Amino acid sequence: MKRIIISIGLLLFSTLTIFAQESFDKAEVVNRLAEIMNENYVFPDKGKAMHDLIKSKLQKGEYDEITTADALAEQLDADLKSIIYDKHIRVRFSKERVNAIQNREPGGGRGIPDHYGFKEVKILEDNIGYLDLRGFMDMRLARKAAKKAMDKLIEADAIIFDLRQNGGGSPSMIRFISSYIFGEEPVHLNDFYWRPSDSYSESWTRPSAASVHKPDIPVYVLTSSYTFSAAEEFTYNLKNLKRATIIGETTGGGAHPGGPMIINDSFFVNVPQGRAINPITKTNWEGTGIEPHIKTTKEAALDKALELAKRALAN
Repeated sequence: MKRIIISIGLLLFSTLTIFAQESFDKAEVVNRLAEIMNENYVFPDKGKAMHDLIKSKLQKGEYDEITTADALAEQLDADLKSIIYDKHIRVRFSKERVNAIQNREPGGGRGIPDHYGFKEVKILEDNIGYLDLRGFMDMRLARKAAKKAMDKLIEADAIIFDLRQNGGGSPSMIRFISSYIFGEEPVHLNDFYWRPSDSYSESWTRPSAASVHKPDIPVYVLTSSYTFSAAEEFTYNLKNLKRATIIGETTGGGAHPGGPMIINDSFFVNVPQGRAINPITKTNWEGTGIEPHIKTTKEAALDKALELAKRALAN
């Protein structure tokens, strides 16, 4: 009897879940998403192509057989990426995330990582500094944590930035951390083009933000295929400025920043609205990722960096 009651309860729960997901307006979602991409995607021609594709599929009834909101979000995500495979595009169904975005909650409902992404900061043997950084949080949120970590790290004689599990974040943290490993004059790190405002912005180090400057300290950056977005910008900046040795795997390949935009009360889309333009290469790492100086597995990257750091300090 108990097993029967449990089975009935599970069936009822599943039915209610399906019913809740079925109560959405496909036309509303598709039409609004089409408008958003057409008006905001970084490349206008691609945004227009996305608009035309999903509107056409809606009119032809190609979404008619989709019965759940999650399935619709997944299909729309795939349709947009069929025009251009931009990993920053993400269509999602989540009332909780939409509410968080509307309420301007930190992280848009994704939560804030422990210690604001500064997973581990330590000084290893031979006074080699090691930072396991899991995200580049906005400095408005993470200033105290970032200053505490960097003030400790910069006392080392060589630094290893471990970005193997870093999926990105804010350019403001990139500028702050970079200010410690360059000199007392501002250094041009990166530029951005922004489609909605048809404008450009520049990113420079801010020497006054750093308590210590060590422009000659050996720097190593560890990467993996997971290293993405802002973590790639940090890596690309230092590689092209010849300020660090990059060790590990080719990175994920996402150079189009943006943010979430609300479709309706249950759906949202992350829209790439800008593109990075490195002042040295005049391009970026979108779709290709960043090739490390020394290619190795992500598991072997730290040992290789330690070997090189010890050799540099010995010399």
